[in-house]
Amino acid sequence: MLIAVAFGVLLGTTLNFYTEIPILVGNKSENKIKKLLQFIEQEYVDNIDTDSVLDDVITEIVANLDPHSVYFPKEIYAASKENLQGNFEGIGVQFFMHQDSLVVTHILSGGPSETAGILAGDRILIADKDTLYGKNMRSRDIVKILKGPTNTKVDLQIYRKGIENLIMVTLRRNKVPIQSAKVAYMINDSLGYLKLDRFAATSYHEVNSKLLQLKAEGAKNLVFDLRQNGGGFIHIANAIIDEFIPEGKLIVFTENNKSIKEEFYATEEGVFEEANIYVLIDEGSASASEIFAGAFQDNDQGTIIGRRSFGKGLVQREMKLGDGSAVRLTIARYYTPTGRSIQKPYSLNDVASYANDYKNRVLRGELLHKDSIKVYDSLKFTTPKGKVVYGGGGIIPDVFVAVDTTSYIENEYFSKINSFTFEYADDNRNELLEQGFEDYDLNTEQQKNILEVFLSETNLERNVSAEKKALLSHYLKALIARQIFDETSFSKINDRRDPMLLKVIELDSIQ
Repeated sequence: MLIAVAFGVLLGTTLNFYTEIPILVGNKSENKIKKLLQFIEQEYVDNIDTDSVLDDVITEIVANLDPHSVYFPKEIYAASKENLQGNFEGIGVQFFMHQDSLVVTHILSGGPSETAGILAGDRILIADKDTLYGKNMRSRDIVKILKGPTNTKVDLQIYRKGIENLIMVTLRRNKVPIQSAKVAYMINDSLGYLKLDRFAATSYHEVNSKLLQLKAEGAKNLVFDLRQNGGGFIHIANAIIDEFIPEGKLIVFTENNKSIKEEFYATEEGVFEEANIYVLIDEGSASASEIFAGAFQDNDQGTIIGRRSFGKGLVQREMKLGDGSAVRLTIARYYTPTGRSIQKPYSLNDVASYANDYKNRVLRGELLHKDSIKVYDSLKFTTPKGKVVYGGGGIIPDVFVAVDTTSYIENEYFSKINSFTFEYADDNRNELLEQGFEDYDLNTEQQKNILEVFLSETNLERNVSAEKKALLSHYLKALIARQIFDETSFSKINDRRDPMLLKVIELDSIQ
């Protein structure tokens, strides 16, 4: 209520719609805030930034509403919305800081760097007058230099191995696509795999394109991976779900503070309505991901595999406040087709419990044993075919798969693995590209040699068991594939040890 009277009233009915807030004129509460800020600005004993004070006030107000309403000051708002927009403005590279130098690891498709001929392995030494090497710069500071408004010019000085002189490149920044569905491939002759990182503005078109690609490659059934997908736009989730759920089936409904319900139904025939769908979820699958899993589960479609999802059943709308800042405000609750809310309990008097939910799940053993998941008979629901499902805290999967404790890598290995795989890829990039992924993937002698070099260079050979060596070899192979080829190549290798995918393959073989 305080936000409404102080900063305006939201107009419009579309969920997740960006809008400006009109200011109420003459409202007593608004005038009270204006007078207070004016009094502080004119009379306070010390100089003070009233904009900063106002930011703190708004932050405190919104934080006292619920765990998912949040205020974005103008300094961070732009960055917060890039992933959901599906693009950013910059030069279009991914990079790795190695020995205090910026090394390009991937060129993003459709970006200015691709057009300008920049290559993976290039060292960007200078951007305009900013030196990017030898200054112990943080990655986020370099990002601020390389990103910028569309059509702004930047002059780069680049070092490329094998070329004596520096390469001078002038390019203009532009919008660069951020893919949310980067990985799609065939697990076997009939089973496709697609991973979606978030439900962004561009995700429906990305997913639809990948589905058509997989279908053309022979996919009869599909794994839809939503692990660690924190959500996004509800209308995008609904559009994607519509490609799988038969016409007329309820997908989700929302209810606001006036008890007004809005229902979303599947429409015409979708791309994969006849397929067996396996939806993978875990404790990081939230919001729109849970709408997706809930729609399948409550309509007796497909199979939900994994661990209990996050438990976020609140819908936000993002509202611009007119000065570059914005509030993402909870405006409704959503419910799965059977009528269950999957929002886990929260209390503003006990914020720590909500924040520590994952830790509490670990302590209860929930990530290892399905029986450790708390369910409440009062929140029991039944699907049309008689399956019992529960509300009150996330989506409980149909098939539980515990965390893989056999794939644990100690912290001491992480920096060594990352550094080694980067250097190996950097030293052998041209040879590996010429070799190609398929040959690299099948070359067991090469992988054995890579492991031996890693163990020798890191002085680990005497301390590593045979089981750990097999695990290290697996990760080294996958991470080098990511450096040289792409994210799909990494997944094709890494997923072979994935317990959830192994369970899917087992289930699909007996369908």
